[in-house]
Amino acid sequence: MFVRDKRIGPYTYVYLVENVREGGRTKQRIIANLGRKEMVVARGDLDRLARSVARLAQRSMVLSLGQGEAPPHAVCRRIGPALLFERLWQEAGCRAVLTALAGQRQFAFAAERAVFLTVLHRLFVSGSDRAAEKWRADYRIDGTEGLQLHHLYRAMAWLGEPLSDQAGASELAPRCRKDLVEEELFARRRDLFAELSVVFMDTTSLSFEGEGGEELGRRGHSKDYRPDLNQMIVGLVMDQDGRPLCCELWPGNTADVTTLLPVVDRLRARFGVARLCVVADRGMISAATIAALEERKLEYILGVRERSSAEVRTTVIDDQTPFVPLVVPRACGVLTELEAKQVKIGDRRYIVCRNLAEARRDAAQRTAILDGLRAKLAQGDKALVGNSGFRRYLKTVSAEHFAIDETRVAEDERFDGLYVLRTNTKITPLQAMLRTATCCGSSSCCVKPRRCSPPVRSTTAATWPSAAMCSVPSSLCCSPKNFRGRDAHYWAPPAQIHTGGFPACGSYLGWVTAKRRSGHG
Repeated sequence: MFVRDKRIGPYTYVYLVENVREGGRTKQRIIANLGRKEMVVARGDLDRLARSVARLAQRSMVLSLGQGEAPPHAVCRRIGPALLFERLWQEAGCRAVLTALAGQRQFAFAAERAVFLTVLHRLFVSGSDRAAEKWRADYRIDGTEGLQLHHLYRAMAWLGEPLSDQAGASELAPRCRKDLVEEELFARRRDLFAELSVVFMDTTSLSFEGEGGEELGRRGHSKDYRPDLNQMIVGLVMDQDGRPLCCELWPGNTADVTTLLPVVDRLRARFGVARLCVVADRGMISAATIAALEERKLEYILGVRERSSAEVRTTVIDDQTPFVPLVVPRACGVLTELEAKQVKIGDRRYIVCRNLAEARRDAAQRTAILDGLRAKLAQGDKALVGNSGFRRYLKTVSAEHFAIDETRVAEDERFDGLYVLRTNTKITPLQAMLRTATCCGSSSCCVKPRRCSPPVRSTTAATWPSAAMCSVPSSLCCSPKNFRGRDAHYWAPPAQIHTGGFPACGSYLGWVTAKRRSGHG
């Protein structure tokens, strides 16, 4: 049943009609003639009819709102995101902490609500503050009705504002108000029986366009493949439960090897970690870093560059000490075969680890490359020059011809499924191997290793906060070779402290500092 109008001569009439089926055909049957259109509109007959029908058709009205078919004055607002994350926001203590800090400034607007709005927006649609202000119109978020765009900008600037007291600041970054938020969240969640057993750190680069960024904006190694743009380096530290501890911002030309010690020092100073064991991959360490760790009397388990270190390549790997085997059951029922041994050279202690499944995978890949190489050699040498996978196994036999270098092939076989650690701890080789595996936090199959870093792939700085929330599980890694990635981890023995924080807030507050210091508010 519906209303339709029909023009007859100079007048237009309004009819209430219905569709009926007669003789296998559908036709419209007039139920009532409501009169001439201008008179019906003037009397308001259609409005009264619509209101009376709406009392019995509430479901239809709701569906039409969702499909964009509602009357012009009707609106549809989503409640799901705020309904869920408002509860988490409160339970984590973010609302209480931000409200208390904002009360000291006495803002004329709800600063905590402005922060929550931008956090919620980045959780669902990563974008700028200007985009967040427009996005809010489609959602019901309590307390944000009176917020305007400049309120969001002021809240972000407030969070990233450097503190007057810079005690405890590192040489790479000043202390900002977001540091107070992180420390308050940490203090609210710690108790006498909590502990800080595993802490993860990862870094990424965020490129940005436009003017500004005099403090942070630099050209450097771009992890999002935009070397043509200025960038900043963001370091995120998370606990074993995936909750952020802190987020650090550094200039875009900061090397990873220079960030490890400042973060270690700040962790100890800010969160009261009395004893700390640093577990770091080879991308974040250097000889100076090792010397500084020993000077601080910190324990460490560090990845070693097996192929480029002469001592490891010629002495450690060739040591004839037998391996100690270990079989780790996985949830899928498959067993992961590992083995480890220790090698001492002077006062330096190395742990040699091997994953047998990865060793078989490496051997299979090398065999496939060599088979393809032999086929290419039969066709001609020129096609092999630009292939780096082939070049590693080739040698020059004349000015124009190549051949397979069996010495290189044999040398490569020595590293199948193998990685080496250097440590000053007294734990057993198997414990060291499992500790690095746990820090990698991967539950993936050893046949397909993966890195444990958050999947950050940003071309603009606005894409960082949502991605940075990805937590790293603390389950046993079935692929210790993942330790060759570019992530650093910190491990403190039990009976220390526990961490607290809300995933969105922990990563987001660090991003706020970037916006403040880079000039991209």
